[in-house]
Amino acid sequence: MTPRTSDGYPLTELARAIDARLHGPADLRITGVNSLEQAAPGDLALLVSHRLMEQAVQSNASAFIVPQYYPDLNGAQLVSAQPQFDFVRLTTRFFTKELSPTGIAQNVVQGEDVSLGNDVSIGPLVTIGHRTTIGDRVTIHPGVFLGEDVTIGNDTVLHPNVSILNGCRIGSRVIIHAGAVIGSDGFGYVQHEGRHHKIPQRGIVVIEDDVEIGANVTIDRATFGRTHVKQGTKIDNLVQIAHNVTVGAHGIIVAQVGVAGSTSIGKQVMIGGQAGLIDHLAIGDRVLIAAGAGIEKDVEPGTRMSGRPATQSTAFFRTHVLVQRLPELYKQVSTLEKRLAAMEEKTGKSRTRKTKKTTS
Repeated sequence: MTPRTSDGYPLTELARAIDARLHGPADLRITGVNSLEQAAPGDLALLVSHRLMEQAVQSNASAFIVPQYYPDLNGAQLVSAQPQFDFVRLTTRFFTKELSPTGIAQNVVQGEDVSLGNDVSIGPLVTIGHRTTIGDRVTIHPGVFLGEDVTIGNDTVLHPNVSILNGCRIGSRVIIHAGAVIGSDGFGYVQHEGRHHKIPQRGIVVIEDDVEIGANVTIDRATFGRTHVKQGTKIDNLVQIAHNVTVGAHGIIVAQVGVAGSTSIGKQVMIGGQAGLIDHLAIGDRVLIAAGAGIEKDVEPGTRMSGRPATQSTAFFRTHVLVQRLPELYKQVSTLEKRLAAMEEKTGKSRTRKTKKTTS
């Protein structure tokens, strides 16, 4: 659904807010933001590339944020050096409704010595354990469970049915989506006489500021110490992070990634969907791991990894090209083997005839 305002904002005000160059009527008012395909008159849309010009020409948007001026484009244009980022800035500042505090629902269960900040919003059927601290302007949606001795920082949002278990610490401006579990026990057992005996999981999970965690993510508490997700990292849905893992700052982890215990991931690492990392690895800063990759060894900073088991991407793609040519190469080898066999047979017959002549 498109965020809209009643009478909109002058295009000049939007241009000033992002320091963009305006081409078009200064008095044009923008009432909403939308995609090229779904925009209506009064909307601002994003055009990131000339490749989308056909869609832009057919769009009903009144104005566009663009990386350069396009003379053939109908509608006003805000020329920006960073159009995607500026589109987000305008959407957040002008076209996203700020939620007003709703207070505390009647059927919230609170333990002893709970500390609540100012302007909190706590929905129905929320459980808050003993000695838990909740910061200012926190929004807690229905069904959330907070264990004992939990800390929630300012301006954090917990969506429905999030569980944050005992002792875990959540920073400020964190968003945790529905169904995520923070602080479940790590998967640790000792085998003795054919049976698996549980290793007590005594640590916690620490989530730093400005992290976003997707729906149904599970982050296990440490055996001792902490499982740690550092500032600004974004985690997609259905990701599993095991006990004692460290995830560096400002990383991206896409859906269905699994990270095994005690692996350390550097800063600004990007991990594609369904990749898997075994335990006790060291992944350097700015590493790029392709979707579906299987990481079995330490990875040096700045490396691109692909494949299962993973290798450096350049080597992987060279090998991949050769694998695709295997049917063709097999036919060529078969043809050469037949030709070689025929030549050997012909040479053998010739030698046999020469031997018979010499004998006679």
